[in-house]
Amino acid sequence: MTPDIVETVNVAREVAWLPWAVQYFFLIGLSYGAYLVSLPGLVFRRRGWEGISRLALLAALLCGLTAPVALLADLHQPGRFWHFYAYFTPSSWMSWGAFFIPVYLTGLILYAWLAFRPTLARHADEGGRLAGLARRLAYGGHESRKALVAAALLAFIGAALVALYTGVEVMLVRARPLWHTPLLPVQFFVTAVAGGLGLALVFNRALPGGGDPAATRRMAIALALTQCAALLVGAVWLVLGMSGMSPVHAQALAEVAPSANWQLSAAWAVVATAVTLALALLRPGSGLAIGLLALHSAWMMRWTIFIGGQELPKTGAGYYSYQLPLGPEGLMGIVGTAGLWIFLFVALTTLLPLERIGRPDRAGA
Repeated sequence: MTPDIVETVNVAREVAWLPWAVQYFFLIGLSYGAYLVSLPGLVFRRRGWEGISRLALLAALLCGLTAPVALLADLHQPGRFWHFYAYFTPSSWMSWGAFFIPVYLTGLILYAWLAFRPTLARHADEGGRLAGLARRLAYGGHESRKALVAAALLAFIGAALVALYTGVEVMLVRARPLWHTPLLPVQFFVTAVAGGLGLALVFNRALPGGGDPAATRRMAIALALTQCAALLVGAVWLVLGMSGMSPVHAQALAEVAPSANWQLSAAWAVVATAVTLALALLRPGSGLAIGLLALHSAWMMRWTIFIGGQELPKTGAGYYSYQLPLGPEGLMGIVGTAGLWIFLFVALTTLLPLERIGRPDRAGA
């Protein structure tokens, strides 16, 4: 036994969950959130929701196709993805997610194909450089209402499973009290639906003439409800932490409360949510502004949880400092994912112009 005292001054730790993970959780959340917004008009046939639902389905498809790329990049070696299938681990939610994602994407792609096929056929009949390709794709089979509902049901099952696993796999990390809170999956879900509505609002504003005012008001009201839900969940989280009724929430609050950066982040989140709620209620016609605010809140919530959560030390005192690198694991990766999303948007809207998606009445529907 030695009489010496060993003092650990600092331990350098690499960030385990990179910005790739933030992008994946952001995009897959937008996808299943926008998918849910597509149901009223396309599946339940609610009047006034047809254009909204079609725009939301486009948003769900774009984000759903882009999200897995960010997930593969987060594996550091993308070839590792097949390990999830070759070495299935029933006790791992991440392992289950490798099966949930294909279920959701398969249902989503079939659902989108069946929903957009009539519009694609009409667009092909009007001629153009891509008319031959579009006509062959559009008339590939007989349109069936039952098939569309069945595909939407498959996508719904997949969306529910994806929403469940993306929330629970983070919540189960006991080493980080900020993540290990039962309300975290609920916060992910609420902000995902808000983000899906926000992206649909942005698409609606991009339509010629600034979009349908009635559709903008409907989405603004729905977005206001999500902001109320977000504020309520945040208030419950704070009460549970301050009162001590929930030890895990109390421990998480104790870790972040002394930090000025975390205090600023909390104030920022509350103000952004309150401003979005106020604009949605008082100025429902400002679709672009509230849509961008909703997208901002969905992104910042995930960035704060994942990156900010890793700035809290597992052992030791103080807080770690993270600086976004400029390379593939940082800014370049974010820009690359955004570029892929834009490429898919251009490709899909070349076959299906945005106006025909958002205004089916003007496309002969």
